[in-house]
Amino acid sequence: MSPRVPKSSFPPVVDQDTRLLICGSLPGEASLRATRYYAHPQNQFWRLLEVVLEEPLAGLAYEERLAVLRRRGIGLWDTVATAHRTGSLDQALREVTRNSLQALAATLPILRGIGFNGATAAKLGRYELAGTELTLIDLPSSSPAYTLPLNEKAERWTALRPLLG
Repeated sequence: MSPRVPKSSFPPVVDQDTRLLICGSLPGEASLRATRYYAHPQNQFWRLLEVVLEEPLAGLAYEERLAVLRRRGIGLWDTVATAHRTGSLDQALREVTRNSLQALAATLPILRGIGFNGATAAKLGRYELAGTELTLIDLPSSSPAYTLPLNEKAERWTALRPLLG
């Protein structure tokens, strides 16, 4: 995609049973091409959620992964609605417009919290949600560009478990 054409987030993956929303910043190039959340083969998102849920995900087809998330009360979305960006790194985001997390949260009757996948998602999402009663959890990025070892990321991602009970 040309950097002159803004890149857009996907629609939220939520339903009335969503208790936990996990928000990234904006899908990377591999995800945009595949029109799937966390499509880059080196992105650790699905492996991290396997640890959180104690259930296999990475080997499933994408639609099956989403079905597991829905069954477990997990939704997906992004904090960025549109932005200009060359490549996939958050540091390259320019001319950012935000998704309205507050408006989405208002449509989810049993939403308990939001996990922010990475620092950019947390910065943008926390700004809008300051003062809400939702539990907000900052997570280390699942991106391969964030080099914290997988086991350390997974340990921090388990902070999501109480929101699923």
